Amino acid sequence: MAELPGPELPPTLSRCSGRFTISTLLGTEEGARGPYAAAEGTGCDSAHPTQLSGSTLCTRTFGYNTVDVVPAYEHYANTKGVGDAGKARPSLADLHSILKPDPGHLQVLVSEPQHSNGLPEAGPEEAAGEPGKAPEPVRFGWVKGVMIRCMLNIWGVILYLRLPWITAQAGIALTWLIILMSVTVTTITGLSISAISTNGKVKSGGTYFLISRSLGPELGGSIGLIFAFANAVAVAMHTVGFAETVRDLLQEHNSLIVDPTNDIRIIGVVTVTVLLGISLAGMEWEAKAQILFFLVILVSFINYLVGTVIPATTEKQAKGFFSYRADIFAQNFVPNWRGPEGSFFGLFSIFFPSATGILAGANISGDLKDPAVAIPKGTLMAIFWTTVSYLVLSATIGACVVRDASGSLNDSVAVGSPDCEGLACGYGWNFTACAQRQSCRYGLSNYYQCLCRDQLYPLIGFFGKGYGKNSEPIRGYMLTYVIAVGFILIAELNAIAPIISNFFLCSYALINFSCFHASITNSPGWRPSFRYYSKWAALFGAAVSVVIMFLLTWWAALIAFGVVIFLLGYVLYKKPDVNWGSSMQASSYNMALNYSVGLSEVDEHIKNYRPQCLVLTGPPNFRPALVDFVGTFTKNLSLMLCGNVLIGPRKQKMPESRLTAHGHTKWLTKRKIKAFYTDVVAEDLRSGVQMLIQAAGLGKMRPNILVLGYKRNWWKASPQSLEDYVGILHDAFDFKYGVCLMRMKDGLNVSRVMQAHVNPTFEALQRPEENGTGGRAAPGTAADPAALASEQQASTIFQSEQGKKTIDIYWLFDDGGLTLLIPYLLGRKKRWGKCKIRVFVGGQINRMDEERKAIVSLLSKFRLGFHEVHILPDINQKPWPEHVKRFDDLIAPFRLNDGFKDEAAVNEMRQGCPWKISDEEVDKNRAKSLRQVRLNEILLDYSRDAALIAITLPIGRKGRCPSSLYMAWLETLSRDLRPPIILTRGNQENVLTFYCQ
Repeated sequence: MAELPGPELPPTLSRCSGRFTISTLLGTEEGARGPYAAAEGTGCDSAHPTQLSGSTLCTRTFGYNTVDVVPAYEHYANTKGVGDAGKARPSLADLHSILKPDPGHLQVLVSEPQHSNGLPEAGPEEAAGEPGKAPEPVRFGWVKGVMIRCMLNIWGVILYLRLPWITAQAGIALTWLIILMSVTVTTITGLSISAISTNGKVKSGGTYFLISRSLGPELGGSIGLIFAFANAVAVAMHTVGFAETVRDLLQEHNSLIVDPTNDIRIIGVVTVTVLLGISLAGMEWEAKAQILFFLVILVSFINYLVGTVIPATTEKQAKGFFSYRADIFAQNFVPNWRGPEGSFFGLFSIFFPSATGILAGANISGDLKDPAVAIPKGTLMAIFWTTVSYLVLSATIGACVVRDASGSLNDSVAVGSPDCEGLACGYGWNFTACAQRQSCRYGLSNYYQCLCRDQLYPLIGFFGKGYGKNSEPIRGYMLTYVIAVGFILIAELNAIAPIISNFFLCSYALINFSCFHASITNSPGWRPSFRYYSKWAALFGAAVSVVIMFLLTWWAALIAFGVVIFLLGYVLYKKPDVNWGSSMQASSYNMALNYSVGLSEVDEHIKNYRPQCLVLTGPPNFRPALVDFVGTFTKNLSLMLCGNVLIGPRKQKMPESRLTAHGHTKWLTKRKIKAFYTDVVAEDLRSGVQMLIQAAGLGKMRPNILVLGYKRNWWKASPQSLEDYVGILHDAFDFKYGVCLMRMKDGLNVSRVMQAHVNPTFEALQRPEENGTGGRAAPGTAADPAALASEQQASTIFQSEQGKKTIDIYWLFDDGGLTLLIPYLLGRKKRWGKCKIRVFVGGQINRMDEERKAIVSLLSKFRLGFHEVHILPDINQKPWPEHVKRFDDLIAPFRLNDGFKDEAAVNEMRQGCPWKISDEEVDKNRAKSLRQVRLNEILLDYSRDAALIAITLPIGRKGRCPSSLYMAWLETLSRDLRPPIILTRGNQENVLTFYCQ
């Protein structure tokens, strides 16, 4: 615990009921009163005014006067992600750092009084409304909010209009099997949704919220739309069932409005309009209506059960009802298939929607008092009681009613009459004629009425706008109404039910899969408090749901999955900016981790060599051309890591590092560059790059090439920065890195242009073009992550089509093949695909044909597709005198002019100036210097109009080639060239092979 250096608090501290309130952190030197300490001689309750009055520290942490705090609910509420500061919790800097007096260092830590258990008395949903505040929304418990709602959605039209008919077709035994199969799927789904709903605080959004926060927006959005559509169609199904009943009553009394079909449509539209009115009246009225409907259904059940034990009247017997009879039960126990729907899975498809109301409670998760308790308890209880009711009703109706009856009182006969067939003959009724003609209007087989806000998709947010204290989506209600009316116009219950079955089964399959997927990812965030579920049961439920979908209606199953795949693809393409800690994210991490660890066990082979680049971009948005160049040939192929060195004191630069890292990653993503970003804080550029070279990467996913920009106007820069720049190249070679150095005519660093656009009066502390590496050259433009994400993207040559230009490769020295490989990878990309690649090599004029054949043969074995080879016989000719003089003038300011003194005298003269060039070094390197001058002339002659020039990077020997001389070589070699020039040097190990093993 971080104890404060202040004096011990007086006994009045025990009367404090809150934690503390701090308005300003005023750090002091060691030995002074700490930043959070109360004024001396005062306690938490002191009435004496002090400099901290009104914001005095008042703690209750085990009796210590400390900045640290005990665990509390509000510290974890509304947590967004890893690394976000908890509400009212001191930061690590508050506890760990030595705070200096800083007027700008302000931190507000205000909290409400803390109760003994660290938890608030009531959540925001449960708190009573206060005067002047908006009214609190209506909240429901598990009975009214979940169980009754689910039971009403499970019971419905199928129970009243189709369960007797299904029992007649499938028999009691298979009907029970259909019921139990449906219940198995829904129970497993109920267990899965219970586990998901107890894995953290549940907000409004229903099934979509639960699944999207578990599986991510891709599958969550797909399920949400499909489930919403299925529910809208379910409204139509139940309404059509009700309209059929009313139509039949009108038909019995010869009171049809138009005709049987259109009457269903008229009654259905009127009914669903009334239901819409109830929904628009508000959640409270809708809940009251649900209680009324629930009581009506219970009364109908009691009425039915009592009616089954009352002796049947003559009128009832004429319609096939004879009360409980063992022989009727036995006959109805076995199936009797009839009609086009007379098959097991045909009946299953019609019955299954009656079991699909299990998510009705989860759908109003935002209106529940405690969703984590209400959803599991209410859902499973609803499944249990409705299952019992289905089993009881199918068994009792199968024991009381024969399959065929005419309804005519004239069909009564004496018991045992001849020419009478069927079970009813034993009870004095002859239904043989209508049964043989299949014209019976009554009986189980014939008479149906025997019982009585994330905006993942465009425009979808329009329908999610909330109104009123419960934020009810009235526009969503209207959309549901329109969909329901559309299906009501079908006016055929048996046609609507199979459509719903497939969509609900698809939703259940994805729900169960999400639960299984979250379990197997081993994510620490998957901690559901609901323990009565199994990941294998969830997998079984998902598999069974998919199998049943195809067994029911294969074409409808394909349509459902097609819709899911389309919606999934759309969200994957749009990549919504959301982060919910889904199991998909955990799965991606697991896969990456397993593959990375597994890769460490694989021996490296030249055939699998990939150029993995550490790019010294600094802030990536400062050098977009360098980012685009490397991103072009590494995309979907190899590792790219953008490195930035923040130069300065660690305490000053660490906050900048934390602030900007996410913004730089967002910038790369927006630019469609597949790369990582990392930064280090160092006292100077070279030591920071050394850190990156040694520590960047993971396992085999480590950089093997250092890519950096050319240091323009180096002769105007400070000599030490020049020494550091060349030293970075030496460090890269020491660590067995290849080096790729890029120069463009107008430079790489665009930070000055960016700052001038934002602030015309901006003056850089250092010329941006002077720094070709990853150090910060200019302040300001990379400080704001939001600005980085919304920043206008600068266009570069590597983003445009190059047409039929050339990529010229000057493979002057064998570096292992890296000078060839990078242009080859670049040429495979669409923007560079039309460019012709030319290879230039040095040679002798009297052996040009032989040397050309040898290089062509070697390139053909590498299978690079390079066919145009040029031999440069004049590479060793003397350059033009004026060009030589230009080189001598370039190095003149850096010469010692020592007159060829001995080494000891030269070292003494060069003390503190290691970049100085001695006369002996100029003389010994004269041939190499002239070669750079001549090569520049050749480049200007042959490659003036090329799209890109790639040339082998010359190497200066450590301790023998001063940094100024080496930079003069690079300057001379690459000056006055219009196309970008890439100077490449591998680590002298093969990156190309022509062997197959």
